[in-house]
Amino acid sequence: MKLRTTMVVVALLAVALATTACGSEQDGQGKHDKATSKQVTMDEEQATKRAEEIIHQAVDGMSPKPTLKRSGPVPVGPCVADDHGSDDRLQLSLSYDLTGVPGSAAKKLVRQARDAWVKQGYTFQDSDEDWSKPFPKVNMRTEPDDFWMDAVTGVVDRAKGEGLASIGVTSPCFAPAGEPASKADSAALYSAPAADDPGARRALDHSSRIYDALRVRHTTQGGTDGVRVVRDADGTWLHHDWSTDLLTTKEAADALGRAQTYFESANWTVRRVATDASVPALFALHEEDKTVAQLVPSAEGMVRVAVTTPAAHVTATDI
Repeated sequence: MKLRTTMVVVALLAVALATTACGSEQDGQGKHDKATSKQVTMDEEQATKRAEEIIHQAVDGMSPKPTLKRSGPVPVGPCVADDHGSDDRLQLSLSYDLTGVPGSAAKKLVRQARDAWVKQGYTFQDSDEDWSKPFPKVNMRTEPDDFWMDAVTGVVDRAKGEGLASIGVTSPCFAPAGEPASKADSAALYSAPAADDPGARRALDHSSRIYDALRVRHTTQGGTDGVRVVRDADGTWLHHDWSTDLLTTKEAADALGRAQTYFESANWTVRRVATDASVPALFALHEEDKTVAQLVPSAEGMVRVAVTTPAAHVTATDI
């Protein structure tokens, strides 16, 4: 698999992003043909405006009234392309915490977001949440323009049932402005890191923990044998990617469910995003060291894993 390793720009990192919703087509019939017709005419400004609209559709009628707190600048990055070819289109994701309300109101705000989106005619990615849970989450998508969004209750105080509600929206793919991205930055320089490079150790450590969480076999096909240093116009990154063995749909869903549980327990910011496979992908941001992990199910049955970390960032454990 060829992952675009320039997906991470440290100044723009806030949440993990990118999907294969605008990825491959098989036998001339893509699963997202309706959405693709809109993606090719959308630009970054229009995608941002639409994402903000979806967020405000959820929050403007809320009671108690929350304050929107963006968790970071809007991240923009390339779509993930599969083995069938490259993809220079981009997408973006917006994420907001809903602050200024009691922690006991978090569950109520998530349900109000769900109700507002249902009124707009948006559909569930999965079945509706079990609202007897103390900390529910909702995953939905718009039609026909295929934005994906979630409303999530994060745990603040489990004993008191207090949480923090947040809302995220990920756009479909859209064309970059001006010259295609492949012409502008495809000439990235690749090299091997030094044996004692702390960034390489960090990338491998994250990759190993993800492997342990997935609990499926690794394949030697479709990935790299080690960590690569990638230098381009955006900076320098340490990148490691690999793939699992072929999995059934249920095996892939179960493995990604275990990975999501790991990410959430380890305080990663996690988003589920659309794919051309039947199982959503996972994209996660490690807030402390700004590492991004991508776990993308392929149409062939493998789960492709990529870990990218900024080379310039050194944590306390690296010193």
